Amino acid sequence: MNISNIFRENALHYLNNYGNKIPSNHLKTFNAIINCRTSAMGGEVYFCENCKQYHYSYHSCKNRHCPKCGSDDSGKWLKRQIEKLLPAQYFMVTFTIPEELRFVCRSNQKLFYTALFDASSNALKTLLNDPKYAGGISGFVGTLHTWTRQLMYHPHIHFIVPGGAFDSERNCWNRTNGKFLVPVKALSKIFRAKFRDFLKVKSPEIFKLIPQNIWYDKEFITNSQSVGKGEKALKYLSNYVYRTAITNNRIVCIENGEVTFKYKESSSKKIKYQTVTSLEFMRRFLQHVLPVRFQKVRYYGFLSSASKIVWQQICNYFDFKPSKAISSNEVNFNKRESFICPDCKSGMIHCRTIFRKQRAPPNFLLETISEKFQQQTV
Repeated sequence: MNISNIFRENALHYLNNYGNKIPSNHLKTFNAIINCRTSAMGGEVYFCENCKQYHYSYHSCKNRHCPKCGSDDSGKWLKRQIEKLLPAQYFMVTFTIPEELRFVCRSNQKLFYTALFDASSNALKTLLNDPKYAGGISGFVGTLHTWTRQLMYHPHIHFIVPGGAFDSERNCWNRTNGKFLVPVKALSKIFRAKFRDFLKVKSPEIFKLIPQNIWYDKEFITNSQSVGKGEKALKYLSNYVYRTAITNNRIVCIENGEVTFKYKESSSKKIKYQTVTSLEFMRRFLQHVLPVRFQKVRYYGFLSSASKIVWQQICNYFDFKPSKAISSNEVNFNKRESFICPDCKSGMIHCRTIFRKQRAPPNFLLETISEKFQQQTV
């Protein structure tokens, strides 16, 4: 079962239904998914001397929302984060916004996602800097998620936070209470206030459209739970750092214009199934495409690139020597001298490279995709 097949089989229907309403970043992702690992992306041609046959290895699209791509990058990211884990208890802290704000958020994604990161990170820093809880410089990594397990729109941020903060003046590590990181009710109130202030300053016109009772009557829910040494939580986040809400292995059935996919219910942990139309599946999938060049993973405090001196102090304090990150020289960018034959498993000879087809300009992408599938149906 393949998500790219869903997009190919229903491309014309989807484009005819939504047409010019489709944002350009959705179109780019649409185009990348249907072309990933096809001749349109270019590739390599190999010849098996044993079987006397040619084999084609097409390149991936490298789009961060593609279900086929990103697994290698996710593994490298996870390795780097695990190497930076301190000998401390870790917590996963989650920030969400009220349901009443989600519609406005979906129409103004870059603004609201930035507000989410800014307000939540500052709220965490405020409490962890308080001597009652840690009294020092904290350091944490945050990842934006925009989906539920059923692919519904639900923007929220997960932070992996060590249970403590570093006092650079006294050169010591201050641990938080072992049972909890910070009080979540106080955290929620600070988060709500900072979120409100951010929108009020950055976009007064949108702020005025939001009912003012939301800032007083609606709770901005936060959750904090212990995740031990942090490795399992990072592994969970790594699954979505370079990919989007669903992968091919969750697709159960594609037939009669409908898609059935499985998901694990959070309350019971049981595997359940949901069937939706192909167009609804595509709509749910594409609403999680991020704005162009938006960074969904961010680093704060002593983990940020601007705090190298403090990070070195912390490493010295714990006598901690993280391994160096993977360098670009260690990565093989499709430079294969040989390839294993899928039939006889013997080595093959590289014959030639197929170059990628020229990309259509953004303004003509919709027309290009439409024309391509109209020609296939004639």
